[in-house]
This record gives sequence, C-alpha cells and structure tokens, in this order.
Amino acid sequence: MTDPIRPTDDEARALARQLIHDARFASLGVLDPESGVPQVSRIAVVPGPDGLPLALVSDLSHHTKALKANSACSLMVGEPGPKGDPLTWPRLSLMGQARFVRHGEPDHAALAAHYLVLQPKAKLYIGFGDFALMRIEVNAAHLNGGFGKAFVLTAADLSAPPGGV
Repeated sequence: MTDPIRPTDDEARALARQLIHDARFASLGVLDPESGVPQVSRIAVVPGPDGLPLALVSDLSHHTKALKANSACSLMVGEPGPKGDPLTWPRLSLMGQARFVRHGEPDHAALAAHYLVLQPKAKLYIGFGDFALMRIEVNAAHLNGGFGKAFVLTAADLSAPPGGV
C-alpha cells in the first residue's frame, strides 16, 4: 500500500496556518480524568500572536478540569463549506499540551487584549477569576488538505512567518 502522507511543503504549511488564522472556534479533545475516555468540546479560539491557537476557558468547564489533570490535548480547526462532501474540505488537528496563562501572570494582559480584538464579546467575562487564556504547545499536527492531501507538520511548520499568515 502506498503511504498516503505527502511530503510537507510550503503550500501545506500555508494552508495549515490559514486554517488557524480563520478559526474562531475549534473542537478540543481531552481525556476525562475519571474514566480516561476521550471527550470533545467546542471552544472559541483566535490565532495567537505566534500564529498558534489561543483560547479562553473557564475553570468551571469539564474540559478545563480534565486539562488540569492531564494537559495532553488535541484541537481541530477547519469547517466544511456550504456545499459538497464535508470530508473534502481541509481541516487541521493539533496535538500537544495545554498551558494556562492566568490573570496577573506575565503576558496575560497582552494576550487578553489580542484575544478581545478577535472575540470582542468575550469582554463580558474575560475578567472573571475562573477564566484563563489557554495556549497549546504543539508537538505535532496532521493536515487533511482535502481528498488525498494528507500531511504531518511540526510546530515550526505552523509558526506565523514575519508579516502574517
């Protein structure tokens, strides 16, 4: 059988960065701390200053409790378009470790301001004590660029180049 993974090229890197750049929500995969079973949630995201997803999460949510017990997670961005087979549209799965940036920590104010530019409605609750910004330290990524276009990427492949996407 032929390996379906293509060599990662600049076109794949650009598509992956574009999927992150355009995302305003994502599917977050975590492991339930009690059962060990995977759980998936939808969360709001924006592209962070480094080009990687930045989210705002509450300590009251089940996925945040799970991430505090085990920071390993995955995040999928990319949504189907209005027509055609949903599986032919590109999507990107990121795997890594969740890291929280809490109120008063270095970078929180700058990241919060950045987040609010792209998710302005979060102004209503971003200051609540149970909320923290969440970054993912990416270990690996899998890009499905559409039918027959599979790539494995690294964190370096996803970093925003100087000047943007």
